[in-house]
Amino acid sequence: MCLVLGVPLAWVLARLEFPGRRLVRALVTVPLVLPPVVGGVALLLVFGRRGLVGGWLDQTFGVSLPFTTTGVVVAEAFVAMPFLVIAVEGALRGADVRFEEAAATLGASRWTTFRRVTLPLIAPGVAAGAVLCWARALGEFGATITFAGNFPGRTQTMPLAVYLALEQDVDAAIVLSLILLVVSVGILAALRDKWVAP
Repeated sequence: MCLVLGVPLAWVLARLEFPGRRLVRALVTVPLVLPPVVGGVALLLVFGRRGLVGGWLDQTFGVSLPFTTTGVVVAEAFVAMPFLVIAVEGALRGADVRFEEAAATLGASRWTTFRRVTLPLIAPGVAAGAVLCWARALGEFGATITFAGNFPGRTQTMPLAVYLALEQDVDAAIVLSLILLVVSVGILAALRDKWVAP
């Protein structure tokens, strides 16, 4: 979800001039400075059944996001996407636009230019942003428990399971924490070796 929404958003912020661009950038980066629980409350105010958008979603489509598996995805994307957008926007600003101009001169459409020229140029930035985004989402606790709750088998994430296990079974909490640690370090190390030259 973060890649699908974040990469085009980063492109818009990096390449297009439009009124309100600073406001959009500020809104994208707000989750970086908000306490996660406040982010969860903000999501409830927007997507709750009586929220700004949530009431309309519920009445029009019968869709309710809070306290659902989809709510977990929305909460984690909300807090993690700024890492992706910032990394990709930086990569786009650092990419040489002459390659894109050359592709356009040769008759390539915007989509073809993006897919065959821009994306390969910014691939390390996309990968770095995706890894940071994934790592932030993996450790998300506050916004998730506030917006999606902690229902085992439905909305319970690993950090929430660790928190509950810590109160009831310390050994289980340690095992879950070690699993999270091993998975995180393994994936980060593998991706770092792929995208960063020694």
